[in-house]
Amino acid sequence: MGLALGLTLLLLGACNAEDKAQAKRWAMPANSPGTEQAVHIADLWKWAWIALLITGVLVWGLIFWCVAAYRRRSEDEIPVQTRYNLPLEVLYTVVPVFAVVVFFYWTVTVQDKVLEDKDPDVMVEVVAQQWSWTFNHSDGDAETGGPVIYEGGTASKIPTLVLPVDKTIEFRLSSPDVIHSFWIPGFLMKMDVIPGQEGNDRNHFQVTTTKLGDFKGKCAELCGTYHSRMLFNVKVVSDADYQQYLADQKAAGYSADEPLLGGSDAITQRGLADAHDSEGGEE
Repeated sequence: MGLALGLTLLLLGACNAEDKAQAKRWAMPANSPGTEQAVHIADLWKWAWIALLITGVLVWGLIFWCVAAYRRRSEDEIPVQTRYNLPLEVLYTVVPVFAVVVFFYWTVTVQDKVLEDKDPDVMVEVVAQQWSWTFNHSDGDAETGGPVIYEGGTASKIPTLVLPVDKTIEFRLSSPDVIHSFWIPGFLMKMDVIPGQEGNDRNHFQVTTTKLGDFKGKCAELCGTYHSRMLFNVKVVSDADYQQYLADQKAAGYSADEPLLGGSDAITQRGLADAHDSEGGEE
């Protein structure tokens, strides 16, 4: 046990600054939690780790205690043979069931908080296509299906999703081809992008940003040959800078009367609005 403790301290001493920072975050991504909702997820993660570490220490302590207390002391000694111990078997059944119930309760509680819908300040209709992203920012009210200012990427161009800080943003997710997964690790939240979903029936979630800065995004669902290229950047800026970004995009011609599928690799638009038939807006 002393050897194990020594090796542990040696390994911890060899950690670099980033490893130590990650340990403080309980192995969560950098810049997290970046939203109000992510705080609940981070707390669940942290307290789950604490509960598991306590359980691990207790179990390993009992194991080492049994090894020391009931070790064989004589070559001729035969330990007492016990077929079962009813109190221990009940304990080993009740405690795990209780732990599962507690974890389930807090997981559902956090899930409800994370998926709670409010009146959003900003609506972004996210389109995941093989193999990039298009971000349609509603031009005006936070409504779906209307005029948009967009940012599109391709397999050779990584797009940037610009968001205002201290605002509630709703993401509505659409795919014209296969299942993707919209993931911003710093927001501690991801959700599948399902092809064929339309209008308000699409998968969606909201975040309330709390930190200025840069984040990374990616597809978390194996979606084909160039899945690894489905990357995007996230930049959380002040509201003034966000409004300036929209104005610059509009002046550059990146606006449309309806959400765009975006990208040169996709030509159909299933699942963006009920009014669409087989094709949607084109860039």
